[in-house]
Amino acid sequence: QVQLVESGGGLVQAGGSLRLSCVASTRIFSNSVMSWFRQAPGKEREFVAAQTWLTGDTAYVDSVKGRFTISRDVAKNTLYLQMNSLSPEDTAVYYCAVGPPGLGNAASQPYDYWGQGTQVIVSS
Repeated sequence: QVQLVESGGGLVQAGGSLRLSCVASTRIFSNSVMSWFRQAPGKEREFVAAQTWLTGDTAYVDSVKGRFTISRDVAKNTLYLQMNSLSPEDTAVYYCAVGPPGLGNAASQPYDYWGQGTQVIVSS
């Protein structure tokens, strides 16, 4: 059983930055994919970014490319999401998740573990 705890959310003005963290309670299997998703009020959950735990390869949804950066610290069992140039459209609860191998399917594959989420609010 892996517990994931997100932090770093908050209220920020448009154009600002936030850095989200997701700490895993146990070591992540090296062939796992860790991802960030978000869910805005009244909308379906949306894939944001993914990273392979072993190699560090990444994938992003088009709407955040060039603004968000996913990274991980293997020694700390921690996943990060650096979010720059935030806009009100980025307002959502952000979740991290751990899933099976397959960066190409990261947006749609079933994930084994989810965090409780951290709220990000971007004011205009």
